[in-house]
Amino acid sequence: MRYDFRTVEPKWQKRWEEAKVFEAKTGKDKKKYYALVEFPYPSGAGMHVGHIKAYSGLEVLSRKRRMEGYNVLFPIGFDAFGLPTENYAIKTGMHPRAVTDKNIEKFTQQLKRVGFSFDWSRVIDTTDEDYYRWTQWIFLKMFENGLVFRDTALVNYCPSCRVVLSNEDSQGGKCDICHSDVIQKSKTVWYLRITAYAEKLLKGLDEVDYLPNIRQQQINWIGKSQGAFVNFGLTGIDEKLRIYTTRPDTLFGVTFMVIAPEHPILDKYRDRIKNFDQVESYREACARKTEFERTQLVKDKTGVRIDGISAINPVSGKEIPVFIADYVMMGYGTGAIMAVPAHDGRDYDFAKKFGLDIVEVIKGGDISREAYTEDGEMVNSGFLNGLTNKKDSIAKMVAYLEEKGIGEGGVQYKMKDWAFNRQRYWGEPIPIVHCPHCGMVPVPYEELPLRLPKVENFEPGEDGQSPLAKVDSFVNCKCPKCGGDAKRETDTMPQWAGSSWYFLRYCDPHNDKAFADPEKIKYWMPVDWYNGGMEHVTRHLIYSRFWHHFLYDIGEVSTPEPYAKRTYQGLILGSDGEKMSKSRGNVVDPLDIVKDYGADTLRVYVMFMGDYGSAAPWNDSSVKGCRRFLERVFALKDIMTEGPVKELESGIHKAIKKVSSDIEEMKFNTAIACLMTLINDIGKVGKIGKEQLIIFLKLLSPFAPHITEEIYEQIGGEGFLTVSEWPEYDEAKTVDETVAIGVQINGKARASVDIPTGCAKEEAFALAKANEKVASYLAGKTLVKEIYVPNKIINFVVK
Repeated sequence: MRYDFRTVEPKWQKRWEEAKVFEAKTGKDKKKYYALVEFPYPSGAGMHVGHIKAYSGLEVLSRKRRMEGYNVLFPIGFDAFGLPTENYAIKTGMHPRAVTDKNIEKFTQQLKRVGFSFDWSRVIDTTDEDYYRWTQWIFLKMFENGLVFRDTALVNYCPSCRVVLSNEDSQGGKCDICHSDVIQKSKTVWYLRITAYAEKLLKGLDEVDYLPNIRQQQINWIGKSQGAFVNFGLTGIDEKLRIYTTRPDTLFGVTFMVIAPEHPILDKYRDRIKNFDQVESYREACARKTEFERTQLVKDKTGVRIDGISAINPVSGKEIPVFIADYVMMGYGTGAIMAVPAHDGRDYDFAKKFGLDIVEVIKGGDISREAYTEDGEMVNSGFLNGLTNKKDSIAKMVAYLEEKGIGEGGVQYKMKDWAFNRQRYWGEPIPIVHCPHCGMVPVPYEELPLRLPKVENFEPGEDGQSPLAKVDSFVNCKCPKCGGDAKRETDTMPQWAGSSWYFLRYCDPHNDKAFADPEKIKYWMPVDWYNGGMEHVTRHLIYSRFWHHFLYDIGEVSTPEPYAKRTYQGLILGSDGEKMSKSRGNVVDPLDIVKDYGADTLRVYVMFMGDYGSAAPWNDSSVKGCRRFLERVFALKDIMTEGPVKELESGIHKAIKKVSSDIEEMKFNTAIACLMTLINDIGKVGKIGKEQLIIFLKLLSPFAPHITEEIYEQIGGEGFLTVSEWPEYDEAKTVDETVAIGVQINGKARASVDIPTGCAKEEAFALAKANEKVASYLAGKTLVKEIYVPNKIINFVVK
């Protein structure tokens, strides 16, 4: 009888839901396990096969953990604020709330059809007022603690769309939405002071189990560097240009300086600058470039020498020119850099173009041809001459700078403070009131949530203002502090806000008194295993760790780090080996696979298609192969016997050991391959004992829960297989009774014989000599030596 997945799968999904099998209960009587997957953005397109792979790894682990007796929390929710929904709403006239609700409903149905064991009683939605109330609450706590500030910054702005764009959305200086030219615009920006937590975020990596490349990406994103701050005097001006450098040992080689076109010193001393018109023209050209364009390494070097301002090298005393150039940004470091053209490629190209001095201070290269960027002996460097150890040279220079009062050792981070506002409607309102008398005043906690007003027009306002700026009833308010007329902040939070703490809300999703009960946080946190995409191992992972460290510092959570372990899954490519996209026509709809082959086939195939952390192309014939495998599994009940089958005993225990280990190591493909091999062995024997079949079903259950549950019921199993006890192996039974070993004559393989595992060498030699082939090679020869490597090989040396 063929397996009828169309009947069986809905049957078990309904039974699991009715029995609340997957609902986690907070309590101390069972050991807990918190498995977390990145909650999806509910787009109108619905779920794709990437979601299936992303969730299936910890789905398998969560099912195994339940069978091991753990109290498992495996939740799901929706990260639903953001620009795609708002743009769709603008296009269709449908309110973002309605769009979001419709998309969440679609996603929920799709996820349930695949049979994921999520705890559906804990679903969260970041756009729900009961949720974003606590996002605002955390924001206000950060505001109280000095981690929220406003500043003006240059942003990428599209005059046509009237919206601020990220670097990613404005590459090549064109708007990604309308393809118009993007300009740089000075705008007031809300920031979270994440840099204050840079060191804690770095040190916290020593306390967690992250895959090496995830850990390294975090380290690179934070970008800690040791160096020195150095003050360069300016000729004829009582002013210093302060720079930061990781190579203070090369200070004697500084032959010019470069400052950002936005540097305030330019306007402050414009009357001294003889070519200010030229400077101003260059600044205007820079304003039309995005940050992405300005900081590219491979591009023409442009700049303007400032006629009227020059600097003094603080260690050599030489006067050096000062330039403005687009590649120096005010938002990075101090907005000024020292240039050592002999030992930096970009500085070298710049110096060559503008005819500037190039002074060698590290011996070893040919600076007439290119910059020398390796280590070597210090030359032309006064008190550093002759030193060959970079570390010693840096230390000696820093000591000199501090002794002379012209600089000091310091640390800097590449990570910038987090720009935390968007000029859009569909986001969390920022709970701040602007009062002409009191300044920035937080909305009182008891008035949270500050709700998004219901509006008909979601289009951005003029000059890049938020749509909320047009809603007078929202904007105009009373100051919570003095009671006078005031105005609300009209920008909203970025999409990253809601995902920065969602894992905490899962601990207690229906609490209306706190974001979560402290006892429940203490029980469930930290997350034991978090899996997600590689694209989120920097921003989202950094941001959420930052929020959690802050909450720990103010006593709201019980652990400094939110995630004990973090892994990732690889992409599923199209059958052509390319990334799936509608334009390529290689997109696979997972629900089509469920409809044609069943959810279990989809689940098994996605886990079997290759290494979990690597990209793998879709293969329709392999999908059909997984379907055939499940048909063979369903037929096992037809060859079941009551008693155990001795020939299968070792294979069963080997499978328990391998599948158990492979799941923990995310080697899902080899776990399934092991079960496929076992079913081949069962087929050769022609029968399987009932208890042996139950063990097989348990091992397959995390991958294919519907079919295994159905077979278990049909053979008289009681309760749910899904929460039955995970099998244990007997190490002694994982060893074969006999082993096939090679027999060599004078080092050349001549035969293979079966011998008892671990047998004595005398018995091994006797069995080998009894083999016809071996006997023929030994006939008429003198046996010089007998060699036996237990369970591996026998070698007879003859002459």
